[in-house]
Amino acid sequence: MHAKFRAARAAASCVALFAALASGAALAQVDVSNAWARGTVPAQTASGAFMTLHAHEAAKLVGVSSPVAASVELHEMKMDGSVMRMRPVASIDLPKMQDVELKPGGYHVMLMGLKGQLKAGDKVPLTLKIEQGGKVTEQRVEAEVRDLGAMGQGAMGQGGQGGQGGHSGHMH
Repeated sequence: MHAKFRAARAAASCVALFAALASGAALAQVDVSNAWARGTVPAQTASGAFMTLHAHEAAKLVGVSSPVAASVELHEMKMDGSVMRMRPVASIDLPKMQDVELKPGGYHVMLMGLKGQLKAGDKVPLTLKIEQGGKVTEQRVEAEVRDLGAMGQGAMGQGGQGGQGGHSGHMH
């Protein structure tokens, strides 16, 4: 009888563990597509990473990290009168079932203090920190490095900044 009790208890533990894992997976369900980073020249110390995020439930992107950079921040570019300004933001809302595009000229990931040149065809590992339901989970993404002149579909080149990845001489 004691062996049957242990077997039943082990089965119940497995079911509970599976339920916990399943709820955690559902909690952090954010699809990432078209992840890319802008290539750099040898001495360049900053670049941007871009992607489209699609949350199945309302969430927030609250941070990003990468081993290729000393620091990584979420940034927003927007017009302030006739000047394009860039500023760090604490988070980016990811509304339920809506695409949120991180793109040149808008929200993006800023890679600063690059440890080496980003060359077209390389992969940049990124770890996204996503807050959903009061919990923060991490999601790993690989962004393909595109040619230095890559503009995506946005307008980071406005204000004469496009040739250096749109991040040199920016204003916060």
